[in-house]
Amino acid sequence: MTTKLTLDSAQKYENSEETEAINSFWDRNDLDPKIVEIRADVPPGPNDYFGRPFLTAYQLAILVKARFPNVFQLFGQPLGGAGTGERNSFAQYLSGQLVIKIWNHAHPDIEGVCLSNDRVTRIKFNDDGEPVVSSLIRSGFPLSMFRYKG
Repeated sequence: MTTKLTLDSAQKYENSEETEAINSFWDRNDLDPKIVEIRADVPPGPNDYFGRPFLTAYQLAILVKARFPNVFQLFGQPLGGAGTGERNSFAQYLSGQLVIKIWNHAHPDIEGVCLSNDRVTRIKFNDDGEPVVSSLIRSGFPLSMFRYKG
């Protein structure tokens, strides 16, 4: 039996086997310290009036993929972005898990916000030379962003 790991699944089936699979993937691959490590490596900008910069879920997924390629391969879904033909992606999974952990105060050192996609026509990321275009633009869904508060 193959279980697709999605945020929608976690919200819809709070106490189901599917939610267990989602949570156990995170735990089996020890993603908490990996995410904190990546977030902590993003230095404040030269004018750090606002603290450390935020990373979008896409940027975070790209960084996890680059630093921990085995985790990305085990996930078995595309990184994300327009044109993948999939609703489930690694970026969506990471974002969803972080949102749940922030809501549950499981990551007090990580802050999450959303960027409105109003008046935005395109956001493009670089995945080791491969372009990744956000699929959230004009979708009605904001772009999730996270930062390390430490």
